[in-house]
Amino acid sequence: MTGASPDGSPWSGASASPWSRPAATGETGPAPAGSSGQPGAGGWPASNAAAGGYPGPPPTTPPPPGWRPPMHVQPAPPRRLPPQDMAAMDQGEQQAQRLTYGIGAVAGVVLVILMCLLCSRVIF
Repeated sequence: MTGASPDGSPWSGASASPWSRPAATGETGPAPAGSSGQPGAGGWPASNAAAGGYPGPPPTTPPPPGWRPPMHVQPAPPRRLPPQDMAAMDQGEQQAQRLTYGIGAVAGVVLVILMCLLCSRVIF
């Protein structure tokens, strides 16, 4: 392996891994656009920003007590639903059940006839 050091690791010695963290030097990267560099500029605490760590979210101010978003349209009150005819619903369900059973019976008879025809052709 070319460029490998005597201990066998290609990243030991003078060359550093491209994925390693840079050495801590007292410098930080370029200042963000619009920051004045003064402590606490833009609402950010200066102590964490100078250390290079994440300073956290900017501080927020709570809304005044009792504040609510403005309401422009009042919704209409809900309307009453029509009464349900339970006897008619039961009758409709029974008719649907009879239709389903009838279609299933017809399909079953057709399948039995087909099986009988196929089996008779195989045997004879």
